[in-house]
Amino acid sequence: MSSDNIEDELKPSFTPGKSILAVYCRSDGYKPGAPPKSAEEYAKLDAEDESLARWKASLGIVPGATSGDTSGPKVTVLTLELVSPTLPPGKKIAFNLADPNAIASLKKTPVVIKEGVEYNVRITFKVNHSIISGVRYIQVVKRSGIKVDKLEQMLGSYGPNPTGEPYTKNFEPEESPSGMIARSGSYSVRSRVVDDDGEVYADWEWSFKLAKEWE
Repeated sequence: MSSDNIEDELKPSFTPGKSILAVYCRSDGYKPGAPPKSAEEYAKLDAEDESLARWKASLGIVPGATSGDTSGPKVTVLTLELVSPTLPPGKKIAFNLADPNAIASLKKTPVVIKEGVEYNVRITFKVNHSIISGVRYIQVVKRSGIKVDKLEQMLGSYGPNPTGEPYTKNFEPEESPSGMIARSGSYSVRSRVVDDDGEVYADWEWSFKLAKEWE
């Protein structure tokens, strides 16, 4: 599979309209190619508008919310977790995406998922600086090199959390496949976190296999 085909598969299957945040952030003298304003600058815009100030504060866009080096990545994706009410007590399936060694092992060691159960993806990430808009999670699943599924979920638009804490997003529940054919072999997955502008914040590969029970 060529890299061009992979990139095509990871493109959004829909083109959402710009969020209110994106429109607002780009309306104040925005010119294509111009560097975006910082979260601090946007926090100070229209400061006299109380309702707008409250809305921005709910997104973490407040004066003094950011400090320090802004040359690093806007977003750090920390974990991806598979959550299911059918998981045995104490069992947790979570990927540490902040650890390069852990990411490298994901593709080699398939995760075991019980067939025919409800589960959902939970992602935890930290906004380090600036404003992010229209961020989404895209997941392409293949079996023997053939695409069998694509998951696409919106995270939304955010500013840095005033408390410095990460954000957590729970996606809509899905049901894992079932049956003897579904259980045979393993599935490869390519996951990506990307925003409206095509900026990629995380991109990794992992694998899973289906079984009659959780392991």
